[in-house]
Amino acid sequence: MTERRNLHNGDTWIELTEQPLQVGAAYEWALLPSCGAVVVFSGTVRDHSEGRNDVRTLTYEAYEEEVVPKCVAIVEEMRRQWSDIGRVALLHRIGELQLTESSVLVVVSSPHRPAAFEAARFGIDALKSTVPIWKHESWGDGGDWARSAQHITTIDEMTKSKSLS
Repeated sequence: MTERRNLHNGDTWIELTEQPLQVGAAYEWALLPSCGAVVVFSGTVRDHSEGRNDVRTLTYEAYEEEVVPKCVAIVEEMRRQWSDIGRVALLHRIGELQLTESSVLVVVSSPHRPAAFEAARFGIDALKSTVPIWKHESWGDGGDWARSAQHITTIDEMTKSKSLS
């Protein structure tokens, strides 16, 4: 795995991979004696999307050189907002995925559950909003880029818009 696609040091694990995501391994890694909460979010491939009921596979592509730097910014903001969180993992698959496979994992450990839940929610929302990863859906008789794609933004713009609402 090249450095641009992987960062695994100390209490941060960021990875972009073609390999299946190991939910249990990410959970085990996040365990710390000082943390009484671990929140694991796993986004999985489902059989439907906006206006389509027969999705068969998803293929993810990424602007690979930007994934780790964008994820580092997310983790830095998570640690700024929730200073006592322990470990953070942001893991994403690329390539073709089958129904029920995990496409993204966000794992956060914290001494207490509120920070773990809030930080994990922020982590997945920020990843979806700021990291250049796109999905192509394949269904019964065709395929196309996902209709639910959103404009890529920055952490600053994302946190600024949340504070205005």
